[in-house]
Amino acid sequence: MGTITIVGLGPGNPGCLTREAWAVLEAADEVWLRTAQHPTTTDLPRHVTVHSFDRLYEETADFAQIYEAIADQVLRLAQRPEGVIYAVPGHPLVGEATVQRILAQAEQAGLTCLIVEGTSFVEPVLTALRVDALDGLQLCDAVDLATRHHPPLNPDVPALVGQLYNRALAADVKLTLMNQYPDEHPVTLVHAAGTAEQTLVSLPLYALDRREDLAHLTTLYVPPLPGVASFEGLQNTVAQLRAPDGCPWDREQTHESLRSGLLEEAYEVVDAIDAADLQALQEELGDFLLQVLLQVQIATEEGEFKMGDVIAGIDAKLKHRHPHVWGDRPVSGTDQVLRRWEELKREERGEEHSVLDGVPAALPALQQADLHSRRAARVGFDWTDVGGVVDKIHEEMAEVKAASTAEEREAEVGDLLLAVVNWARWLEVNPEMALRKTNARFANRFRGMERVVRERSLDMAALSMDELEALWQEAKGRER
Repeated sequence: MGTITIVGLGPGNPGCLTREAWAVLEAADEVWLRTAQHPTTTDLPRHVTVHSFDRLYEETADFAQIYEAIADQVLRLAQRPEGVIYAVPGHPLVGEATVQRILAQAEQAGLTCLIVEGTSFVEPVLTALRVDALDGLQLCDAVDLATRHHPPLNPDVPALVGQLYNRALAADVKLTLMNQYPDEHPVTLVHAAGTAEQTLVSLPLYALDRREDLAHLTTLYVPPLPGVASFEGLQNTVAQLRAPDGCPWDREQTHESLRSGLLEEAYEVVDAIDAADLQALQEELGDFLLQVLLQVQIATEEGEFKMGDVIAGIDAKLKHRHPHVWGDRPVSGTDQVLRRWEELKREERGEEHSVLDGVPAALPALQQADLHSRRAARVGFDWTDVGGVVDKIHEEMAEVKAASTAEEREAEVGDLLLAVVNWARWLEVNPEMALRKTNARFANRFRGMERVVRERSLDMAALSMDELEALWQEAKGRER
């Protein structure tokens, strides 16, 4: 049984081939190339018999299948006494999926693998761009990036996207990047870095897939966004606020002292949504995020938990509760999603779990009542039709009238309000939102009535209810 020797052919310029790689190739009788579509392959030693796996790329468009087939064949060739020399572009351990498969399977088969290093595409690209790799440079593969909805990149530091080989791939990569970067963000395409054909093209991100010159030696450079734009960068800012040389006020805060601020910021987010003010929503979401980061930073300092725990927990929960997305359990619609959600929550929390668990006690009472009724309805505790809800409202109104003590009246009014909340649910109306909008309308009209009173130098307290009602209707008319 022979050895698998994996040789890095460098980035494309034959002059970048290492002396070790040349010595291995010169001593070989045959070499197997992942692809012959690489400039260095034309300058291999003349006596070497060269094979390539390019035919596999022509037979299927599924890269995973291609890489698996290549790895399988390399391992079969390694069974020969002379083993196999397998050569790949660049460095064997930079963007070479077949190498990872070969290494894993060779270990299981007890085969020896030797890595002959080569210069990767990264070094000549850095030279072309005059960029320092230690400035936080990130590397990712265009094929992997294209499959994602959000790029796994920190926008505060630069990134290289390798193997951006055609327009279709560039279109998918562009859409992924535009989930994080502005459409106009300047990027640079580096073609054939380190070779005589090297070119650099600067363009806005939105135009990435409009180029006709994308090829297998094309790399995309994505510079950082100005200022702090990453989650990690904001975490560092918050940690600095809490540091010994930070802000005295922030250093004094605790989980408990920040509680009211967290609630206040949550309501300000809701206000911005209600006002359809996107600029305010952006700002208020930032203020709310600050509250989350402060809570986590305090927990980190106290050794309670870290941001990684928070993120891992919610990520695992989302994937567990969405098996129709991350599993093989299809659903027929929203109702089935909600029922399954409750089933999965019971699995997580055990038999003692209630469908009402997780409804915060600190919620506004109207919103809490709505959540309670919706969750109870999911498991069948509900009227069969809306008429039953209306009958219940009339029943509760009669009980309010019949109540003889303050305690009874309070209890019966509460029951009446809960029945109205259930009616709103049947009418597909959010009671919290409906009342908030009514409150806003009432406040606007009442202020309008006050303006009328001031314009006419009237004394509101001296006016009769009929006169006030007339002013109310006048203020209501002015709204139109």
